Amino acid sequence: MSDTMNIEDYLAQGGILTAPGNVPARYRGELMRLMGSFVDSELAGSAGFAAAINFAPGIKERISASRITLEKADHAERVLEVMGSFGTDTARYQGQHDWAARVARDADLGAARQAGDMRLSVFHYPITGWTDAVAMNVLMGLATGVQMTELTRISYAPLAEVFREIAPREARHAELGLEGLERIAATDAGRAEAGAAIAYWRPRVAATFGVAGSARHDTLRKFGLRHSPNEALLSRWEALVAEKLAPLGL
Repeated sequence: MSDTMNIEDYLAQGGILTAPGNVPARYRGELMRLMGSFVDSELAGSAGFAAAINFAPGIKERISASRITLEKADHAERVLEVMGSFGTDTARYQGQHDWAARVARDADLGAARQAGDMRLSVFHYPITGWTDAVAMNVLMGLATGVQMTELTRISYAPLAEVFREIAPREARHAELGLEGLERIAATDAGRAEAGAAIAYWRPRVAATFGVAGSARHDTLRKFGLRHSPNEALLSRWEALVAEKLAPLGL
């Protein structure tokens, strides 16, 4: 593996890399981008749910929101430690953005990043109440579950192992959201409110999958950092959302 092409061949055949020292420059750039997006999204997600704790209608719900807040911050820290092995100043990184900052509710960001902040665009929108928080958590939690099928198989072994540790807790976040959504949808008024929140968040979560036919996908696939194209992941998510929401009348 003396040049980039040879490494691409190795990775395309399912090879893995195990340490920063054997990572080529272009692969490193894509890997850091992937980690930065995850860390920033988890920190912003944690900040959003911290604010939602006080929207909770009862103790059980407060515990769920608190758990999600804590564990998302922990997940960010775990991936940031891997970034640190590549020379990232982890202490400085944590304070480079206001993770609680949000845009106007009716803003239309699409999938665009904002001024160096690598969080997924959905984490720039404000949560306005408990039902809103639960709907967002369900839709984004299911999206994260789909994305985890990619992240747990990436070719950089230390990071893949971290994602395999994180994945069950992220899945539990979605389960907590579905439990909360079921309680909300038990009444006509709650179901109507939940339907409006889902209508708001659904296109914003869909945008996190990126554009169809992404030119970068081939590069990421050759590096073993992606396996399925954006449109395939989006389709899986849409099917999963339909499956989970239909029994609730949503």
